Amino acid sequence: MKTKKVVLALSALMLTLSFTFTSCKKNREFKKENGQASADSRRAQGENDNAVSDINTAIADQPLMSGRTNGANTVQGVLGNVCGMTVDATQASSGILYLNFDGTTCNNRTRTGTIKLTIIDYATGKRWKDAGCVMQVDYFLYKVTRASDGKSVRLEGTQYLTNVSGGTWFDLLFLGQPNLVSTVTGTNLSVNFDNASTAVYNINRKFTYTWASSILTCVGEGIGSNNGLSNLENYGTTRDGDPFTSQVVTPVVWNTTCGAWAPIQGEVDIKVDTKDFKLNCLFGVNTSGNPVTVGSNSCPYGWKVTCKYKNKTRTLTLGYW
Repeated sequence: MKTKKVVLALSALMLTLSFTFTSCKKNREFKKENGQASADSRRAQGENDNAVSDINTAIADQPLMSGRTNGANTVQGVLGNVCGMTVDATQASSGILYLNFDGTTCNNRTRTGTIKLTIIDYATGKRWKDAGCVMQVDYFLYKVTRASDGKSVRLEGTQYLTNVSGGTWFDLLFLGQPNLVSTVTGTNLSVNFDNASTAVYNINRKFTYTWASSILTCVGEGIGSNNGLSNLENYGTTRDGDPFTSQVVTPVVWNTTCGAWAPIQGEVDIKVDTKDFKLNCLFGVNTSGNPVTVGSNSCPYGWKVTCKYKNKTRTLTLGYW
């Protein structure tokens, strides 16, 4: 009987110690939280958004692939030529376009690599201006490096860009189309950070573009789902191999004044499975973490990360890169 009591007491002690150790470990993780998962996701998605923007610019200027038959105006002439990008249209008659990046530094960003565009069912008459047209987007060592400190993000893999509304940026900029709507989806996009760690992302977003006062504005929503969650803009594994989700709370908005990598508003919740707290990310804030109103000559500093564990709350303010 006495032996049984000793065993029970030891078991209870072990459970208590285990619980205490686990609780202390989670508390330490909370204290050490640096918002890395949010920073990585923001960097990758910002550069992905920017690439999609360049894709729209390039495809609208290719009549064979866009299906445009009227007008001599060029989209690049309005938005400005895409810095450091050359277009190889030698296979445009087959529905294929290559965007090549030569390493020129623009806006503190240096881009190298290639993006291949292929219109699905081009041979049967599909053109980018058609509602429902799907374009395969292949990234080949597409790398963006921040010139100021050498930090980089490299995308490799395949996505699918779908023209939901129909029309091209030519129709938006010159013919008065009120908006253009498209989606970008794809699985297992390899995202390498700083030539070291690699994450695997499944980016699923809906874009609504508008044009007013010579400013292009994009509203991004999450359309993905995983493990019972919806409105996901991204999910997959972090650079450390941990499963995560990024769920849109309010749409993420960027414009050509500040760039795709610097949203002016929006909110997402990021949850890493190995952590007992989520990261709430509020975009478009100043260095103090307060929302800002963007003017013609001003852009936000970054985003505010808020995380809560039990009765504790931590906030971080991170700058766009």
